Amino acid sequence: MNRECNVTKRVLENKGLRYCPVVLSANGRIKPDAVLVNGKEEKHPEGAYYLEWRDVSKRVRLSVGKDAADASARRQRKEAELNAVNNGVSIVAEGQNGNRSLAAAVTDYLEETKLSKKSKTHATYSKALEYFQECCSKVQIEEIDRKDLLRFAAFLRDEKEQAPRSVYNKFENLMTFLKANGVRGLVGKNDWPRYTEEEPEMYEQEELKKLFAVCDAEEKLWYEFFLMTGMREQEVVHSYWSPCILGFSSLGA
Repeated sequence: MNRECNVTKRVLENKGLRYCPVVLSANGRIKPDAVLVNGKEEKHPEGAYYLEWRDVSKRVRLSVGKDAADASARRQRKEAELNAVNNGVSIVAEGQNGNRSLAAAVTDYLEETKLSKKSKTHATYSKALEYFQECCSKVQIEEIDRKDLLRFAAFLRDEKEQAPRSVYNKFENLMTFLKANGVRGLVGKNDWPRYTEEEPEMYEQEELKKLFAVCDAEEKLWYEFFLMTGMREQEVVHSYWSPCILGFSSLGA
């Protein structure tokens, strides 16, 4: 078995997503966000790091999250594991002891979300889980406990300066992710972030006149359509005019 374990980062290039070699500093650690693209160093803050090694002739690739320091540590751990196997030491490989990598679970979940949900939903879950991985140091999803979730809510409020409703929404996104991975019962109803539902602001007639006065013809049509129908964004997006009848139809209604 090959003892070498490489680290790549999946970044967005002109031709789409691509696995690129990471750049190592003088001490052998991964330089954060630095990758080699066609032999040249580039900065790519997006994307996750991946470990790559060979099991006999098969290439294995494992997502290890967005943190460069964590990826370096996971690489050293994997190389030690491969070296132990080469020397006949029996070990339990990562992921085979009933526990799952948090980074890998997030990657899988977001890939499924991208395939089954709208792009807006995917973006919402991506941001929430990105923030959670930023504040949570746990490597395996089974290690997550109640304190990690309470710490996440505080992190959103204090570090990211999110509004109460945004804190609640991202906390809910995280709970949905954990539930999808079979993790339940970590928090009680009193542990959830709280927010006050605000009454929607109503525009007065004078304010509407000022708005329409600076609109061009197309903008005025859109705003009047929203105003007169009371439809939501997705309903308006899927609305169409039927020449066979008076009025309109909405696929989202």
